[in-house]
Amino acid sequence: MFAMDPVHLPLLFPEPLMARLRQTAEIDPTLVVSDFTAPTATTALARAEVLITGWGCPHLDADTMNAAPALRAVLHAAGSVRSLVGDALWKQGITVSSAVTGNALPVAEYTLAMILLAGKDTFAHRERYRVTHTYPTTTETAATGNVGRRVGVIGASRVGRRLLDLLRPYDFEVLLHDPYVDAVEAAALGARLVSLEDLLGHSDIVSLHAPDIPETQRMLDRARLALIRDGGVLINTSRGALVDHDALTDELVSGRLNAVLDVTEPEPLPADSPLYRLPNVYLTPHIAGSLGNELERLGRIVVDELERLAAGLPLTHEVRHADLARVA
Repeated sequence: MFAMDPVHLPLLFPEPLMARLRQTAEIDPTLVVSDFTAPTATTALARAEVLITGWGCPHLDADTMNAAPALRAVLHAAGSVRSLVGDALWKQGITVSSAVTGNALPVAEYTLAMILLAGKDTFAHRERYRVTHTYPTTTETAATGNVGRRVGVIGASRVGRRLLDLLRPYDFEVLLHDPYVDAVEAAALGARLVSLEDLLGHSDIVSLHAPDIPETQRMLDRARLALIRDGGVLINTSRGALVDHDALTDELVSGRLNAVLDVTEPEPLPADSPLYRLPNVYLTPHIAGSLGNELERLGRIVVDELERLAAGLPLTHEVRHADLARVA
């Protein structure tokens, strides 16, 4: 049974992939539930062994579990399941899988692109060119370039690890902070493990990839933002709550720092936010994750998992309850 906002279904499961899915499971592609209390939903839920969920799926609470006595697995065609699944589901031992690894790739790709553009000082040169209509002088480009640029990655999450892999071919020095990674593992990932304060103080570009959990709320507060060197760049494709928004706004309004922000707090920002107008801020509307034709990648992961489930094989992307304390 599909449980999500119906608008996402055609992109997640285009016709060839839907046909492959229906070879494995009995499922009605015309029934896409966004309200488990609707009469058609309750009838289907009573028989469902597997829920294929996505953005817009209602919370799987105790009432939903009681209405789904045959449920064996939840296969999530999106990223985090933190807000989706409740304690009742875990207590019943239902298997949960997520396509979060598929969603990590476009975020890492977006971040790599922004790191390269930031290293070339692209945004400042664009603003200058718009005003002067002339090419920059050698003095204006003296600090431009990606050779030896020091990139600090906060969080060896799935996105962080994909980014670290994508950074390997470039002439960057990469620093990593993650309390769950040791120096040996960091080196294997292509980075040097440092404290958060050392990373902030010694990086030209800081990219944030930590999970949004209580321990990371406002982890980049006013004092830590002040550690980033003058002219440094902060890239946030994780969650706005990880940064003290007022402190960051002050730094950006002063012109001391630059930022690439795909996520903010609140989201979206109010219309009168200065971040929309600042030349040192590149603001995008939460587009780093899977969009458009990238959604099919998430659907393929779900179909792969469903085929493994039907064959009695362990799932590749299973989410375990114990892991939720430290992952998004």
